[in-house]
Amino acid sequence: MAEKKDNLLNHIDLPVDLRKLKEGELAQVCAELREFIIREAATNPGHLGANLGVVDLTVALHYCYNTPYDKLIWDVGHQAYSHKILTGRRAVFATNRLYKGISGFPKMSESEYDAFGVGHSSTSISAALGIAVASGLNGETDRKVIAVIGDGSMTGGMAFEGLNNAGASQADVLVILNYNNMSIDPNVGGISKYFVQMQASPVYNSLKTKIWKALGKVAWIGPWARRVVQKQNQALKSVVFRKSNLFESFGFRYFGPVDGHDVVGLVRILHDLKAIPGPKVLHVITKKGKGFIPAENDATKWHAAPGKFNIHTGEVFSTTSDVPESPKYQYVFGKTIIELAEQNDKIVGITPAMPSGCSLNMMMKVFPDRTFDVGIAEPHAVTFAAGLAVGGLVPFVNIYSSFMQRSYDQIIHDVALQKLNVVFCLDRGGLVGADGPTHHGVFDLAYMRNIPNMIVSAPMDQVELRNMMFTAQLPDKGPFSIRYPRGNGPLVAWKEEFCEIPVGMGRCISEGDDLAILTIGHAGNFAAQAVKLLQQEGITCAHYDMRFIAPLDMEILNEVNNRFDTVITVEDGIIEGGFGSAVAEIYSSSEKKIRVVRLGVPVRFIEHGSQEELYRECGFDAVGIANTVRKLIKQPKDN
Repeated sequence: MAEKKDNLLNHIDLPVDLRKLKEGELAQVCAELREFIIREAATNPGHLGANLGVVDLTVALHYCYNTPYDKLIWDVGHQAYSHKILTGRRAVFATNRLYKGISGFPKMSESEYDAFGVGHSSTSISAALGIAVASGLNGETDRKVIAVIGDGSMTGGMAFEGLNNAGASQADVLVILNYNNMSIDPNVGGISKYFVQMQASPVYNSLKTKIWKALGKVAWIGPWARRVVQKQNQALKSVVFRKSNLFESFGFRYFGPVDGHDVVGLVRILHDLKAIPGPKVLHVITKKGKGFIPAENDATKWHAAPGKFNIHTGEVFSTTSDVPESPKYQYVFGKTIIELAEQNDKIVGITPAMPSGCSLNMMMKVFPDRTFDVGIAEPHAVTFAAGLAVGGLVPFVNIYSSFMQRSYDQIIHDVALQKLNVVFCLDRGGLVGADGPTHHGVFDLAYMRNIPNMIVSAPMDQVELRNMMFTAQLPDKGPFSIRYPRGNGPLVAWKEEFCEIPVGMGRCISEGDDLAILTIGHAGNFAAQAVKLLQQEGITCAHYDMRFIAPLDMEILNEVNNRFDTVITVEDGIIEGGFGSAVAEIYSSSEKKIRVVRLGVPVRFIEHGSQEELYRECGFDAVGIANTVRKLIKQPKDN
């Protein structure tokens, strides 16, 4: 008899090791995985709730399928920790989301087990269909392709585009709907209500369970009869729900809902489904935060661990000090929009599934009828806002910068072309830190400034954010974009009376004679620090906070052109096509030859790490700016 292993997880380096175990040992593996994830997140905080909820399903999938030959696609990617731990990364998991460590999301260049890179949502079904069709054309007809979609991703329109195409194609794809009634905040909308109805229908589930158990007791016909019933259960669902099943309407065969925390039950169901060809949906019910009581009781708070914590009590260790902390930009947004909404009854707030992430949940409590969570549906959010603007309202649409990329056509066609007064508040503008390249909001300055009629702005501090929001809701402003970073602003005292900022007007932060530094947004604080460092060396720089990239302050640009031969631009955004490029374009037509040195995010995808580490890597933190100034003032202009 084989020696009993005290800790099974320690002996699992790859899924092939997992498949050597008996079914009866899988529950122990799941328990150890949960303990491992909780312990790691307690010291290196990351996405916690969704990962605890999907442990059993992950174990069952890798136990049943021949990964990496069979392709497993995660959607959203922040539920893939168990997958990473079981696929060769347990020993390095302590580096998860840390600078130069492993990514917090599936990443094709990191492992052959990561079949498709994903950090956003609603992409898995389309990707799975593409992989399945390619496998068929390549003669790999035995390959299985599985898409695990959950944490609110099914509310994204792209998921339904994929369902529509996959159902008609008859490709051999399994879509697993991991339903936990949550994204970061509770799911909203008709789709969520439909899934709840399917999950909670006592008539349907009771009847199905009784038939299933009864047939299983008949040894010689049980398995065959169960397959027949599973294939024909549309009639049962139609009778109970009095409507056709959503997935079967798309051409998928639907199975479920089933318990997503019964690992042995999942294994047996997955084995059965492997024998059924064509597009299939398995509806799995899980609990976000499963196995960690604080996370089960408050899934929103524990979507990502809110800091280092006690693994037994869930107590989050305090990081406060006696020094007053400046508030986060998102907090200032949340407080400010309430003040503005109290003054202007036309203001409404919109967010795609991120009310707590962007602090619009503050407005929801005060003005629930004027605040809208539309689910993970950014294109819809923008066009919905356009409709509200046509109706005479002033919508503030708060979307993370990287998520706004999904709705670029709607910004151009539905808002800017029609000159509608929609205010885009782009949270997480710039390098965001540990979430890495899928979440860095580095493209918005470049993609927004090229849109006609669009005012593009970025505050250097919290007071400027308030005043930009105030300015944006004034009459006849048209499309207005305000971007700000993740994290804290520089000011402790930030709540001042509102003041209109003339559109296209910058401000001088400091005077100097050696060269000019032009900045946009929060990165101006790094330049201000650099100016102070250089003053100690006798180097003086004129620093201008431009505040707007479209339109640019031509008065400041002309002043700089007349006074200086060298200009440094600083932005927390992609260096090509952004703020620095806009300045260089202006000066390229000047009769005077002026040297423009652009600092910002280089044209490559920046990996994960802390924001400070990434600013330093890209060379536009205070030290990087100061070093650039020193080099330039020692060089002849033509160098």
